[in-house]
Amino acid sequence: MSIAAALSTEASAGPVGGGGAQAQPVRKARLGAYLLLAPGMVYLFVFFVLPIFALLATSLYVKTPGAELGVYDPAFRWQNYLESLGAYYPEILRSFGYALVATVAALVIGYPMAYVIAIRARGKPLLQGLLLVLVIAPFFTSFILRTIAWKQILADEAWVVAGMKFLGILPPDGRLTATAFAVVCGLTYNFLPFMVLPIYANLERMDTRLVEAGGDLYANGPTTFARITLPLSMPGIVAGTLLTFIPASGDYVNSSLLGNNATTMIGQAIDRRFLVTLDYPTAASLSAILMIIILVLVMVYVRRAGTEELL
Repeated sequence: MSIAAALSTEASAGPVGGGGAQAQPVRKARLGAYLLLAPGMVYLFVFFVLPIFALLATSLYVKTPGAELGVYDPAFRWQNYLESLGAYYPEILRSFGYALVATVAALVIGYPMAYVIAIRARGKPLLQGLLLVLVIAPFFTSFILRTIAWKQILADEAWVVAGMKFLGILPPDGRLTATAFAVVCGLTYNFLPFMVLPIYANLERMDTRLVEAGGDLYANGPTTFARITLPLSMPGIVAGTLLTFIPASGDYVNSSLLGNNATTMIGQAIDRRFLVTLDYPTAASLSAILMIIILVLVMVYVRRAGTEELL
């Protein structure tokens, strides 16, 4: 009995000791992972979390009577949000309207581009690389310079306006600059790569044998595209629309250079409040409202058009 008890004790103690030896590398691996994450987490905390809290705190500040311009006192004045929303709701609605139209236009233009690069140019690395360079090339030029270029393209003396007047599309006294059309054109062009690249990356990974199987089952081209290619590319479409809509809704460069006073977007209002009138609480509350609306819209959109339900 004593031998059996000793063997039983040794057998039960063996795994414990082995478990402790196995747990040591696991702890080291976890510690290494935390050390690798530490620089990124510190960076996000310093340059993202802290500014967000500072912005939210500034949005509640109140101006002391008789104080100098740009001097405010800490407070909890929630009325800043209601006043900002009531004063600038046209700019907010206009910004999201322009962003929505630009996103749809970028999708209509960008999807065929991504399809040609990923599917039609597959197996032709030189052609595929050249087309990708043409898509990415605008990133090598300043955002402002690209917008100014559109201002020249749509100028009254440019060939675009002259051609549209010749075809009767524009009246003799019509113009494209300083209009909502010019702002949407600038937004669409500047954010078009953000639509093309996610869709291309998704289509590039698609198994073309599924398309061939659709043809073997006597499905024509449009049916195969609608039933196979489009559903499989929905993750790229969702990513592309988000990457286009979010920055376009807060943009102010295109509306400043290509628009007029009637096409003011919320980004312009925030910029003026921060840098011109030094009304920091209003600017901060408008920024917070913009972020909250975008967050809600993104959550609803992802929930309704998430890849889990689409695939």
